[in-house]
Amino acid sequence: MPLPTKIASSLALAALMGAALEGCDQGPRIEARPQTITFAPAPSPALNQASVTVTASASSGLPVRYTSATSTICSVDPGSGAVTAVVSGTCTVAANQSGDSRYAAAPQVTQDVTFVFRGVVTFAPAPALAVYDQATVTATESSGLPVTYVGATPVVCSVEGATGFVVALSPGDCTIVASAEGAEASQTIVVSAPSGVTAPDAPSSVVATAGDSSGTGTVRIGALRAGGSPIIGYTVSSSPPGVTATSATLPVTVTCPSSCAGYRFSVVAANAAGTSLPSGWGDIVTRYQVVATFHEPDTQPNDTIFVGTFTLDASAGVVSGLQGRLSESMTGGPTPYPNDTMTWVALKHQLSSVAVTLDGAQGWLVTTFGQTTTNTLAQDPKFGGTDGWAPGAGMGLYYGYPGANPGNSYARIFVNWADPTAPPTQAQLDELAYADCARGGMMGASCMTGTSVAGYGTVGTMGGYPVAQLTGKD
Repeated sequence: MPLPTKIASSLALAALMGAALEGCDQGPRIEARPQTITFAPAPSPALNQASVTVTASASSGLPVRYTSATSTICSVDPGSGAVTAVVSGTCTVAANQSGDSRYAAAPQVTQDVTFVFRGVVTFAPAPALAVYDQATVTATESSGLPVTYVGATPVVCSVEGATGFVVALSPGDCTIVASAEGAEASQTIVVSAPSGVTAPDAPSSVVATAGDSSGTGTVRIGALRAGGSPIIGYTVSSSPPGVTATSATLPVTVTCPSSCAGYRFSVVAANAAGTSLPSGWGDIVTRYQVVATFHEPDTQPNDTIFVGTFTLDASAGVVSGLQGRLSESMTGGPTPYPNDTMTWVALKHQLSSVAVTLDGAQGWLVTTFGQTTTNTLAQDPKFGGTDGWAPGAGMGLYYGYPGANPGNSYARIFVNWADPTAPPTQAQLDELAYADCARGGMMGASCMTGTSVAGYGTVGTMGGYPVAQLTGKD
């Protein structure tokens, strides 16, 4: 072949190879064109309307993702912009567009939506009262908001604002107002004059809660027929025996040897005519708040956070009602919890409570789930699966892989029976865990998980592991 022909052929071949490399090996060019996000006018929810949809569009035409910047007030579906409020307040929705090979990420924009909830407050039937009697009135708000009480007739009766505990002071109409975020109702109890003076009846409906100091408890009663004479004192005793306390007023504070766990309490009341029979036994039942943190080295400054509540019956040794919300650290912006913009997953179903002893402390590993089943992680043994949710199992793959993902999630905490508010030891922290197979916690077929090597033989799928748990009275 003549030299010019060889050169021409080589140049043609080089051109073809260059075109192939440009199309396959070099990848697309990133142009980084600017783009902006614009919200449509904000919706205006009607009174008691819990759901609306916000709409934003990017000038690039690329899809917008939404997050809630006020996660205690509302949640937002990342794809549709559907907003669901859980309490009254201003919900701030953030819109983001992360860009692609042609467009740079858009500056975040936000929109505020104000929700107002006012339910119906309803009283339970009114108790019958004579002068000096004690009772507890009960009102509920239709959406579950907490109710507070105010006495409108202080000469006739006194009312404890947080509990509705009423003491009759003189004959007449005792009027009580119950309110919850603007909604209110009233109840009137006719207080009669006493027919005579006798010793009090046995107190009823004894309730106790953990005290503000470790090893203490606070004991109350729900009702008492006073016998027509002012109550001059209360005496509390325990089962098993060993704890006693006296007080001229309620509530009565008891001090236990080291912890009040396992104790029940009974109350007797006294007036000028004598002493009542003992009440029935009341358990120590306390509601707690908990915040558990899992460090996520790959999504800083955002960590995975579980924020929840539970109830501990320290007398019977039962934990119930663990529920809360779990953050998805991959969805957050540059501001960490608690002012974050992460998406949060609701966990409302306590489906596991396992008794354990860790570092000498008796307690429970308690797990709450997003769905009514524990099916979360791969159960197939070839993927290291076991029961479908065991922390550290299933290689982090979702339940039923490679079939459809049910999208379940869970969080596990440690509850110390003797003192739930005690700072956990490292061995107790090591047993905390979470798994998030919901949309915002997924990496392909893998769920985001958080475990420790000491507790479960592995760290989470993105290196996440438990670092803290804070528990306090609600």
